[in-house]
Amino acid sequence: MADRALSFGTMAEAYERFRPGYPMELYDLVRGYAGHPLRTALEIGAGTGKATRVFARRGVAVTATDPDGAMLAELRGQVPDGVRTVRTTFEEVVPDQRYGLVFAAAALHWTDPEGRWSRVAALLEPGGVFASAGGPVRPADPAVTEAVRAARAPFLESDEIPSPDGTPPEQEMQWPGTELRRSAWFTDVRQHTIERRPAMAAPDFIGHLSTVSAYLVLPDRERAEVFRRIARVLPETVEVVADITVHLARRSDEG
Repeated sequence: MADRALSFGTMAEAYERFRPGYPMELYDLVRGYAGHPLRTALEIGAGTGKATRVFARRGVAVTATDPDGAMLAELRGQVPDGVRTVRTTFEEVVPDQRYGLVFAAAALHWTDPEGRWSRVAALLEPGGVFASAGGPVRPADPAVTEAVRAARAPFLESDEIPSPDGTPPEQEMQWPGTELRRSAWFTDVRQHTIERRPAMAAPDFIGHLSTVSAYLVLPDRERAEVFRRIARVLPETVEVVADITVHLARRSDEG
């Protein structure tokens, strides 16, 4: 998984162009859960700032962290002034202050599970909030999904990331909510879904796939060939399911 976690920087511009952003509904959901204004936040694996800007535009003082300099360079051109950036992995974040919010958007699964929740808790103020958001983008039409799978199969069995703790997809509470519920550091764990059904032009759908780690780690020739095969089976416009699963938890006083 480590090679996949560090594969994004070469595609920073494509990541910004083709990855869907996050709606202001995400901020409203986190703010409503917190029950008070969100003033400071630390973001884990900020990438190009797709989620960063949602919180920064609502006046939250965000410290955006990412281990990849190319991603942070792209982020700085996209977010409001005042966002602080730090090039670091989550595991190397220095807890020199505490934040009202720690959040991750499509990034938490890349962090080291060993001590993950104690590290998050150490960065939070008493009663502070943790939020994780993300989800795959896939064709809404099952026939298109199957055609893409068949085109991809000679090179890649799956392009999704399995649940880090093995939670089956049919279970109601998904990861990381499952881990948060088992952690003494957190309480009041909740899961929400923000439904999205956008449409993408076929080249943009291929562009999105070009930012997915499973494809990024393929050899160049194989990656080019799998994209050619997928492009041949796509309709002109691809309707996609791009739901955002949001997990929220509060730092426990007993943690």
